Amino acid sequence: MRSLLLLSLTLAAAPAFAQKQKKQDAEVLAGLRQHVEFLASDVLEGRRTGSEGERLAANYIELQFQKAGLQPKGSSGFLQSFEVNEGWQVLPGTRLLVNGKPLGQGSDFFPLAWSAGDSLNATPSLALQEKGMPWFFDLKEVLEENRSNPHFDLDAYLHAKAQAVQKKGATALIIYNTSSIDDQLRFDPRYRGPREPIPVVYVKKEALQRHLADESGSYEVRLVTQVAPRVRNGHNVIGYIDNNAPHTVVIGAHYDHLGQGEDGNSLHHAGGKAIHYGADDNASGTAALLELARLLKTTKSKSHNYLLIAFSGEELGLFGSKYFVENPTIDLSQVNYMINMDMVGRLNDSSRTLTVGGYGTTPTWGALYSQTGKKGLFSEGLSFRFDSSGTGPSDHTSFYRKNIPVLFYFTGLHSDYHKPGDVASKINYNGQLRIVRHIESLLRLTDKPEKLTFTKTREQQTGSSARFSVSLGVMPDYTYSGNGLRIDGVSEGKAAQKAGLQAGDIITALGEHKVSSVESYMQALGKFKKGDSTQVYYQRKGQEFNAPVQF
Repeated sequence: MRSLLLLSLTLAAAPAFAQKQKKQDAEVLAGLRQHVEFLASDVLEGRRTGSEGERLAANYIELQFQKAGLQPKGSSGFLQSFEVNEGWQVLPGTRLLVNGKPLGQGSDFFPLAWSAGDSLNATPSLALQEKGMPWFFDLKEVLEENRSNPHFDLDAYLHAKAQAVQKKGATALIIYNTSSIDDQLRFDPRYRGPREPIPVVYVKKEALQRHLADESGSYEVRLVTQVAPRVRNGHNVIGYIDNNAPHTVVIGAHYDHLGQGEDGNSLHHAGGKAIHYGADDNASGTAALLELARLLKTTKSKSHNYLLIAFSGEELGLFGSKYFVENPTIDLSQVNYMINMDMVGRLNDSSRTLTVGGYGTTPTWGALYSQTGKKGLFSEGLSFRFDSSGTGPSDHTSFYRKNIPVLFYFTGLHSDYHKPGDVASKINYNGQLRIVRHIESLLRLTDKPEKLTFTKTREQQTGSSARFSVSLGVMPDYTYSGNGLRIDGVSEGKAAQKAGLQAGDIITALGEHKVSSVESYMQALGKFKKGDSTQVYYQRKGQEFNAPVQF
């Protein structure tokens, strides 16, 4: 009789549970759609880091965290601000006057990006090179001599020229070109190399003919150069669920995207500016984050605290997540693991494949994903592709570098990646729902006081997709704005590790090829082929070193 009573109660409860589950799924679906459609709307203009669109997106995420009942855990309320160094800019105070007549900055002349900032009044001659005066230099001869030299580097030549004339007493170097060869000199706002000790400015040919036509004459020159860093601010949005637990789980997704392609990371080649909506990349992950925040606030899982972070600056090189792990708002030693969701909105209804990265960062993941049945993870409508590496081109990499186990969820690349066609109407919301339920089940099954064991994995390249015949085996720190390439990670068994390089070292040259930035490092790498040997020059804690390296 008692067994029959229990059976009847169970049968009665089953439809009620199913109905409750169906209602919750409908709420999650509605939330996912609302979040994606707002974040990928015209008004946010592609959510470029540091833009008004990013600010509006951050405000929206903050509001959703507040509605869910999360505590603010940024450095200022829910927000954590960080700087993005974009390179250099010419300030409005920069000017050049010849015999009292102003030349137009940009139209008639421009300082080179590595020019020193200074102010001077002098009466130099084009033909004379006197101490305490600006020196003039015509590029004609050196360009014609090197017309057929594919290895000639004009920029490196001018750096050396500026240093040489400064040692001889020049107070500035004024460059011009009377040849028919295009020198291709421009102000490079993305320059990240060293500054030279004197102003270096370029006068265009038409302005030279108008203002400096007499090669034997003296001129009254007034020059002011003001070249300064160009900085904008990005914002992480951070909410916290405090369960008074000893350990915390971090759940993250980046909410920034490409704006209108201003930073050069668009794959849209149709010409003209266009909003890159970023519905999948990564309004989808952000929407899942917001729904998980709402669900976790009411969950019975209390063995962990939960820190939910919407990162910005990911598209520029993991700026936001790297800033957070270097400036955490909680004790990182108390973090048990980190979950990252990036592009989870295009689940294919045929293959249903969800890539799970970071699978090898703790033995727990293998044990968990091997469980099947009711005691296993939610997997309805999903099949899994596992990637053991704890690194990759998304924000979990920053946490892996701090020896924290990670999981990275991703539904795959598609033809709209980094293009204006990544729009909300193409999102598979039912697929997103399954992923949210899957992650929710993982959080539930790991709701235990024990801390996970961290395991190192192989390294993945996090940067350019450019292909080279050789690799040094280093991961660049894309947030570094100084001279050289700062190493964020070193691959096991690769050339860099064999040469003794470590994370934090700054590579300044590969053989005769100077390295001032990630871009120049890539150019230098392209000069070598498999089997070549050279010296790698680097700095460690302010000291200079070099070591032999074989590719």
